[in-house]
Amino acid sequence: MAVSRRTLRIALVFAFAVVLYLPGLGRPALWEPDEGRYAEIAREMYLSGDYVTPRNDQVRYFEKPPLVYWTEAATIAVFGANEFAIRLPAAIFSIGEIVVTAMLAEAMLGADAALLSAIALGLGPLFFGLGRAATLDPALAFFMTAGLGAFFVAARIGDFSRADARRWFVLAAAMLAVGTLAKGPVALLLGGAIALTWILVERRTNEIVRMPWITAIAIYAAITIPWFTLAEMRNPGFLSFFFLHEHFARYLHASEHGWGLWFFIPVVIFGAWPWIVFAPAGARGMARESSTRSALKFLSIWFAFTFVFFSIPRAKLASYILPAMPALAIVCGYGIARLWSIPPDRRRRIFTWFVLLNVGAVMGACVGLFASRGFLSYALTVDGIVILSLLALMTIVVWMLRATSIGAPFIAIALTMVVILGLGARARDHAAQYATYRDLARAIVPHLRPGCVLASYRHNVQSLPFYTGFRERLVAYRGELDEPFSNSPEAAESFIATDDDLRREWSGGGCVVLVANRSDLEHLRTILTPAPVTVGCEGKKLALYNGDAPADPRCASAGDAD
Repeated sequence: MAVSRRTLRIALVFAFAVVLYLPGLGRPALWEPDEGRYAEIAREMYLSGDYVTPRNDQVRYFEKPPLVYWTEAATIAVFGANEFAIRLPAAIFSIGEIVVTAMLAEAMLGADAALLSAIALGLGPLFFGLGRAATLDPALAFFMTAGLGAFFVAARIGDFSRADARRWFVLAAAMLAVGTLAKGPVALLLGGAIALTWILVERRTNEIVRMPWITAIAIYAAITIPWFTLAEMRNPGFLSFFFLHEHFARYLHASEHGWGLWFFIPVVIFGAWPWIVFAPAGARGMARESSTRSALKFLSIWFAFTFVFFSIPRAKLASYILPAMPALAIVCGYGIARLWSIPPDRRRRIFTWFVLLNVGAVMGACVGLFASRGFLSYALTVDGIVILSLLALMTIVVWMLRATSIGAPFIAIALTMVVILGLGARARDHAAQYATYRDLARAIVPHLRPGCVLASYRHNVQSLPFYTGFRERLVAYRGELDEPFSNSPEAAESFIATDDDLRREWSGGGCVVLVANRSDLEHLRTILTPAPVTVGCEGKKLALYNGDAPADPRCASAGDAD
């Protein structure tokens, strides 16, 4: 009976995650630059049949390993080259991570904490927003969570001479190996550091020598070495570029997306809101019980190491912190679960603090929205007002229900977050004008035919090749494609070196569509003959054509020569 109930709980968590994460997955346009880049790499991999050498705009691209490209190429084979296919792997990894988090929480803290941890993770704004985006981080987060969970179960058995403990340990190694193929050696370095530090803190160092290292290393090597070996054989110099430049040097010296050490503090707080309010109660409860103290140490080391590791380099994005969120969600879930067992007066105090903190968060967000209203579209401003109004309404409801049973205020919080996350998905659609170019690509496609040149002036719209099926030639710009492998003969056609080279292409008799920023239009009009015709526009980008075509009337503000 216990097994069947556990299976039912896992199925319930899985259904919850599927219903939450799959609807509307393919509706938004690909977000620049990451989604467009990874979508195009997967499309080219699928079309070429070369699953060893990733290519971006037909230039060999080795910044990241291939696992996510493989999964996206597989979904392209099934569903076609569209947004749903590109985002489906990330959503599946996120669904899997919610399920694995629930399973780990149950192993640590029991069934109630498992379900509540899954809700805290799945209904977290950061995890939801990034879990439906075509980036590499959901895959890394899933395999790190699975690997650390497997290690914890192995260590909890407590005797590595037992076959079941050894199997769990080897499974942990396998998960970190696949995580390495998802985003690089960070999976092994961070996962291994967390596991071994916890063993040291627990004063169980004598067990290290009994762990099945040879089998684990063999499994890790069997999973990771084949691709790295083949990639180096086909692309000499790959290994030094990948490990020394892309991981060691970039970790220490890269400054793109430059932020200070404080960056992940607001990301975690608002990304896990409002569930993070219950984290102190969860941590305090776990610390007081001898049976859960070890799990608290494990989760604390997991979260702290991930937070610090990604905070050190200047180059950081919000998505980097995803591997830490399951540890925080489990503590939050346990904090919520404890509300059923504590005296009513303490429960009222916790909900009072929840209300006060939520009021502060709403007021702070209102100030931020007011300050940025001049930079946001009307639709985004309205979305922000509606979301903040819902948070305020939730605060009032929780205040009114705080003296009742825990179920009523918790349901109010959960249902409000479901609605808010749905509104957040709509807000992403409204923000498309700032970072997507699907409509621009659709305006370009009718003007392209075999032999035409599609180019971008001094920038790279990553999603253009995916949406148009044409190579995007970069004019006087290389960006992320400026790698050792971009100088090879097959990559030459992806670049137009100078304005003079562009002028020759433009006036050479063939059709050319050039994507440019609005700010560059006047300059381009002075150097291009025949005069460019604006055949499409979106955001700050214009599509300029050298042929005979009517100008797009929606782009009249661009000041067409026609």
